[in-house]
Amino acid sequence: MNKVYPDAASALVGIVQDGQTIAVGGFGLCGIPEALIAALRDSGVTGLTAISNNAGVDGFGLGQLLTTRQIKKMIASYVGENKEFARQYLAGELELEFTPQGTLAEKLRAGGAGIPAFFTKTGVGTIVADGKELREFDGEQYVMERSLVADVSLVKAYMADRAGNLVYRKTARNFNPNVAMAGKITIVEVEKLVEVGEIDPDQVHTPSIFVHRIVVNANPEKRIEQRTVRTEA
Repeated sequence: MNKVYPDAASALVGIVQDGQTIAVGGFGLCGIPEALIAALRDSGVTGLTAISNNAGVDGFGLGQLLTTRQIKKMIASYVGENKEFARQYLAGELELEFTPQGTLAEKLRAGGAGIPAFFTKTGVGTIVADGKELREFDGEQYVMERSLVADVSLVKAYMADRAGNLVYRKTARNFNPNVAMAGKITIVEVEKLVEVGEIDPDQVHTPSIFVHRIVVNANPEKRIEQRTVRTEA
């Protein structure tokens, strides 16, 4: 099977549709699949539920799809740097399912592992637990959380071989491994493509079984959200 596609737009053809649930890797602007997000915007699909730690910033990352009103619901842990995200939510124009960050990561990991739900102490006694099953284990209260499985996952890795074995680089190894597992169809954007056998098996972070399509973006923009520099005292 040839998993490599010539560009991000062609990698989405026949896959993305209106009303789907799309999981997107990254943390802020670190490790986001820039080309795939832009191609998703250009595809014109609407009514999306997006699962991501946050929604990028205004005009970049998933923020682009908020501007074009292609996202109807966000499942996220952080509004943060995106003013349009906050504005749409507060105006009642965007559904938002706030999820604690660690719980969100586990929802994706568990979904990819075929585990439909799990219990966690995080959120017990807060609005996070409203309407959810509570159960006691060893004298402690836990809340049941349903796992997440996406119709399509968009992932950023540093390197892939042609089979789809992935290597992430440093902080970009954030939500991407869990997002890759959680997608019924997983499309990966990489900076470097190598032949099968060129990646040491011990260095593979996501095995090829989870990956369906690959696109190369050798020179991503990699914007910085908050540039902080040290001034001499």
